[in-house]
Amino acid sequence: MESHFDSHVEQHNEDEFQKSFKEMISTLPKGNSWGLPDHLYQYQGFWFTPPFLQGVLLAQQQFEAQPTDIILSSAPRTGTAWLKSLTFATITRTSYDDSTTPLLFRMPHDVVPFMELDHAHFSANRHLGIPLLATHAPYSFLPTSIIDSGCKIIYICRDPKDTFVSMYHICTRYAKSQNTQPIELDEAFELFCEGVSWYGPYWDHVLGYWKASLEHPDKFMFLKYEEMNEDTVLYLKKLAEFMGCPFSSEEQQKGVPEKIIKMCSFENLSNLEVNKSGIHREGQGNLEIQNKIYFRKGKVGDWKNYLTPKMATQLDQITQQKLSSSGLSLN
Repeated sequence: MESHFDSHVEQHNEDEFQKSFKEMISTLPKGNSWGLPDHLYQYQGFWFTPPFLQGVLLAQQQFEAQPTDIILSSAPRTGTAWLKSLTFATITRTSYDDSTTPLLFRMPHDVVPFMELDHAHFSANRHLGIPLLATHAPYSFLPTSIIDSGCKIIYICRDPKDTFVSMYHICTRYAKSQNTQPIELDEAFELFCEGVSWYGPYWDHVLGYWKASLEHPDKFMFLKYEEMNEDTVLYLKKLAEFMGCPFSSEEQQKGVPEKIIKMCSFENLSNLEVNKSGIHREGQGNLEIQNKIYFRKGKVGDWKNYLTPKMATQLDQITQQKLSSSGLSLN
């Protein structure tokens, strides 16, 4: 048990960290907040809101990864909740069935903890044999223990056009829920193209993980939302194998992968009571958000309903230019 002295030192260190963090953030370039309460700040090439930047820096200092951990990495609005649901349901399939899984009573972001905000409590999940931890941190921001421990990393990305439209909608829906003025689509589009978005520039985020996945193919699984959507059974089997819990031939005959996919489908999750009326991070100030705001359409190609052909071309050109020599395509 930690002594009174230890906890006093911890508190002192935390106060010192808070103080130096506030000083540091006051010197950083400040960006448009997309109509949300917290400004974006640029640090080491990426844009963050203060709670998330603070969380990433604390995790760098404190988080000790273990070789059995599985890190789910993504930029915001690229299929994070879906990936969390599928991996969680797959890893826990012998502990729960489709009537007892926590996914029925808690939203995916509450079932799989988030490194930037929850890493201190993650050991409890490890003890339960659920080694999943999620992060939006760019690859260059990951705690060194994640790289050094050799734990596995699963990264999901998505066509930037759909990513942008999804990001724009979550901002406008949040603004409306707070009765504040939502950002205009054109203004948000310019910001996204300039790289000023959560954990953006989006292309740099994707490229960081893409290059790392080429260097460490045995430790990385690099997924595209569109391909997973096209053949979810194939990719779920690949995920299960990568995570070290492959589906047996008996499970496959019984349709276990298909059952998991149905349970984790957008239609099913978005219609659960918890995801229609629950609140994520209740009581945590600006982090508090209605669960339903996270669930919009979960479709591929929805950008066509919002972007003009000119905007789509502009975004495609930026994507091609940014990824030109990488061997990766996103659109």
